Amino acid sequence: MLHVRNHTIRVLWNSSSRYKTTKIKEGPGLDYFITTSLDKQVKKERKRLPRWLQTPIPTGKNYSKLKNDLRSLNLSTVCEEARCPNIGECWGGGDTNTATATIMLMGDECTRGCRFCSVKTSKNPGPLDPLEPYNTAKAVSSWGVHYIVLTSVDRDDIQDGGSSHLAECVKELKIQVPDLLVEVLAPDFRGDLDAVEVLATSGLDVFAHNLETVNRLQAFVRDPRANYKQSMGVLVKAKESSPGTLTKTSLMLGLGETDDEIVETMEDLRKNGVDVVTFGQYMQPTKRHLKVKEYVTPEKFKHWEELGMDMGFAYVASGPLVRSSYKAGEYYIKNIIDKQRGIAADAND
Repeated sequence: MLHVRNHTIRVLWNSSSRYKTTKIKEGPGLDYFITTSLDKQVKKERKRLPRWLQTPIPTGKNYSKLKNDLRSLNLSTVCEEARCPNIGECWGGGDTNTATATIMLMGDECTRGCRFCSVKTSKNPGPLDPLEPYNTAKAVSSWGVHYIVLTSVDRDDIQDGGSSHLAECVKELKIQVPDLLVEVLAPDFRGDLDAVEVLATSGLDVFAHNLETVNRLQAFVRDPRANYKQSMGVLVKAKESSPGTLTKTSLMLGLGETDDEIVETMEDLRKNGVDVVTFGQYMQPTKRHLKVKEYVTPEKFKHWEELGMDMGFAYVASGPLVRSSYKAGEYYIKNIIDKQRGIAADAND
């Protein structure tokens, strides 16, 4: 007699006729075994989300106002497209009640297909909106913020990758809000260094471009048209084009990188004059994207922050929920820029 949970299977033997008769009374069906097998497989493949990565559902007046403003002006945000876990805090304003968003320019369809990113992809995205520079500045000016982050999709279908369009957005922002500090999280422009220079000299305050991961994992994580050397070259050219501009990059952790590879990447960044680096936990946006290899602990993120400051970075933001444009870093970067401007003003007096 066999027992499967609450079901009984009786096996009857008839020795005279040498055949077996199996009688199943209220026994389990095929779906029982299939469901059980799949449940175990899913639990094995998908890691449980640690408590330090659980965030509240976004709500609040600032969140609603900012969302309505963006929709009315036909603007997109990377906060929504990339499913950022900090959207409630940034859009809601947090403790300071100052709402912040990272506006995504040049549409919401990217010509690249990175395996970590949930932004929509297309070989032929729609044309650029000529009113986008004005509409972006109009939206930002109504928020009363002192620091704004602009980013964009990759537009390999455009000759200069959209560099001149991004530069116009920066210039329009500076016209409408002269005291505003502008950070641009830029694409790699297919390695076109002339395009990098156009944007770097547009009047922005922080030129950011993300390495995303360590050298070994580049081909596994990013689109084939992106690579470590090309991205590092973008950051170098931005600093050469505008020495007073802060350069910044970001790394996702939890993709299978080793500690030695992280240290090597940090050393490369310092050698190439990058001022700011951020570290955050990679989080799988959908089942179609790369799986998380490891949930890095807050203590380990603290280690990378301390090491980065010891290595001479002007600022390091490191934490499970930190993203390249996370608002928690803006206060510190703003202080760095203000301090640099103060020193320059004193030198000119």
